[in-house]
Amino acid sequence: MDGDTTWEYRTLVPPREATQKEAGDPEAEMNELGADGWEFPGTIDYTGGGTKYLLFKRSTAGD
Repeated sequence: MDGDTTWEYRTLVPPREATQKEAGDPEAEMNELGADGWEFPGTIDYTGGGTKYLLFKRSTAGD
């Protein structure tokens, strides 16, 4: 597998406001993850709508 990129993944639960219905702004957490090399490729959603997790990936060491 020389030359192939391998990935590790991490999920972040979107913060919830006091009502627990609206997502809070995850900007600070996302900037921290970005500074550590994590890329945001998308979300994992509930069936029928709504975001369950924010998904992040980064290449593993040794690339």
